[in-house]
Order: sequence, then C-alpha cells, then structure tokens
Amino acid sequence: MKTCGLYFGSFNPFHIGHLAIVNYLVSFTGLDSVRLVVSPLNPLKSDCEPCFQSPLERLLHIRRVMEDRKLPVNVSDVEFNMPRPLYTINTLHHLQQQEPGVNFILVIGSDNLERLEAWMAWESILKEFIIYVYPREGINAQALRSKYISRARDIVLLPAPLITISSTFIREGLAQGKNMNGFIV
Repeated sequence: MKTCGLYFGSFNPFHIGHLAIVNYLVSFTGLDSVRLVVSPLNPLKSDCEPCFQSPLERLLHIRRVMEDRKLPVNVSDVEFNMPRPLYTINTLHHLQQQEPGVNFILVIGSDNLERLEAWMAWESILKEFIIYVYPREGINAQALRSKYISRARDIVLLPAPLITISSTFIREGLAQGKNMNGFIV
C-alpha cells in the first residue's frame, strides 16, 4: 500500500519554515508521496485573523512555489469543496473514500500534538491514522508521544531540524511595517 503524508495548514502565509518541512518529508522519510492540504479556514483559529492572502491566492501561490522548486508534492484544494466547519477527521475520511489504496499519514507539529484534544474526533484520528510529528520550539514531543501512544495507531517523532519561524511572526512583522521578504516564499 502506498503511503501519503498529508501536511495540513492555512499557510497564511506560506514561508521558508513550511518549505523546509516539505523538503524534509520528501527527502528524509519513506513516504511515497507528500500532499499539502491548503485549508481555507481552520476551525480552531479566528476567522478575523489577519489574512496575508485569500485562500485561493494561497493555494495558487503554493502550487507555483512547488512547481518552481520541482518538488514532487501535490497541493490539494480538497477542503475548498467540503462542508464547513472543516475538521481534519472529515477530510481524512473523505480522502480515504476517494483513494482506498493509500495509507494516509497525518503530518503535524508538536504544537498541534499538544493541542490535539481540542480537535474534533481527536481520539479517532489517533486510532485510525499514523501521525508524523515534527519538532516545535518549547514543546516536549516525547512526553506528548508517551501520553498518547497507548491510544494511537502510531506516533512517529521526526528527527527534523527545529523550525522557529511562524506565519504569526510574519504577519506581525508585516503589521509593524517590517520587511519580511526573506521569510516568505
């Protein structure tokens, strides 16, 4: 069975940290494919959060970035056509129905693992899907893995480089009139 890593995000904006994680997934894991799932609206984030680009602009921009970099990554708009609110479990089940021969692996940062219990049907996600976790600053991923592993299909801590850049940092810098071009791809 083919494996596909699903890296969800609003990518508001898409930046060098996201690109580094994608590069890591493509180059250092045994995944057969990697798919960026661009979410037009994260139900755990405020819909009044400053928007760097519209969801469609982000989607098209990320597709151009992946094509320009010649990375073997699919950029998915699956959540653009799904009913709201957009819950990861619903998208995962939808993709399983559409592609029954694929073993989907959820890729998240340890910050998301720390907030997992706020997710809709988080226990089902743990039981049904392998989760790859990349490190985030200030989060003890090993302790979180230990907390959840007995209820999980599997949680794999990726030995990826620590990326400290965030979309929030970029949006705040832009709001302050800072030049953030070196961070945005």
